[in-house]
Amino acid sequence: MNFMENELTVRQRKIIHIDMDAFYASIEQRDNPHYRGKPIAVGGSPEGRGGVVATASYEARKFGVRSAMPSKRAQQLCPDIIFVRPRFDVYKEVSVKIREIFYRYTDLIEPLSLDEAFLDVTVDKQNIGSAIEIATLIKQAIKDELQLTASAGVSVNKFIAKIASDMQKPDGLTFIGPSRIHTFMETLAVEKFFGVGKVTAEKMKKMGLHTGTDLKKLTENELVKHFGKAGRFFYKIVRGQDDRDVQPHRETKSVGAEDTFAYDLIEIDEMNTELDKLAVVISNRLQRHQLKGRTITVKIKFSDFKQITRSQSVVNAIDNLDTIASIARQLLAAADLENKKVRLLGISLSNFGEIVIRDKPDEIQDQLRLF
Repeated sequence: MNFMENELTVRQRKIIHIDMDAFYASIEQRDNPHYRGKPIAVGGSPEGRGGVVATASYEARKFGVRSAMPSKRAQQLCPDIIFVRPRFDVYKEVSVKIREIFYRYTDLIEPLSLDEAFLDVTVDKQNIGSAIEIATLIKQAIKDELQLTASAGVSVNKFIAKIASDMQKPDGLTFIGPSRIHTFMETLAVEKFFGVGKVTAEKMKKMGLHTGTDLKKLTENELVKHFGKAGRFFYKIVRGQDDRDVQPHRETKSVGAEDTFAYDLIEIDEMNTELDKLAVVISNRLQRHQLKGRTITVKIKFSDFKQITRSQSVVNAIDNLDTIASIARQLLAAADLENKKVRLLGISLSNFGEIVIRDKPDEIQDQLRLF
């Protein structure tokens, strides 16, 4: 190994996570002056008749409106909210333009969705050398050329960069360098850890685990005992260890959603109602990312934590709500649920065709991946 190869081997990675601010809503406010400064929700329906919110403007978020919230609830929280029909063709076009800005600095880009991506700028095309400066230039280009704002997180790995990008929204830039990582992770609330949902966070808090410092007190075996395979991830990440590479060409394998209930479900009607809610989320995600799948899988976890799945494949790829909900209900009905208590239900769609976005003509094609 020569000197240059050795230098690249030991060089600290420079990772940027770019996350657009209220992406869909911001585009609608940019393109329609009537929406500016007003609480809007992309997705859902007027008077909360159905559907869920895909993105809420910051004016709506002040009232507690959030993504994936039923529009009826959004209407209750913010009576003056304006529901806007999504224009995914426009969002995709803007996403491509954002990606073109990224390519000015690096080809190592891992898209997570239309509105966020990881960039590895350890070695950048313009020899700038500073990830902070590159993030600043990207944010400014997005603002100048597209009249939108983005937030950026800069660090030495993907996990820290992703958390950092959310710390000063909107239009923020947060750098967490090597010397700050251990202190940062120790003071981070457990619910801020990627992979820690509401149920896991509640379980951790009942165990007296409120911050990274608390998690750090447990051995890897203890974490695995309490949280399964995720325990190994928690053990590493609380110590700032994340060796995952930025992967430009990862393909979407499945799109899913699941929910753990506050109480065990016994009645099939209750279960069907919950499946319908999940089907809405799945359908919206598929259409947002322009994906269609041929295999639907329903996941059922019982009160004793035993788990089963039931799947069905169809000839023609689907993304529409009615079909997803109908097949999910059929799969649930086919499962033996007599005298069973259900604590979790999930739906996922897989077996996608090849969905490709062409970002740079005759040069690079990246496939969408959900994070």
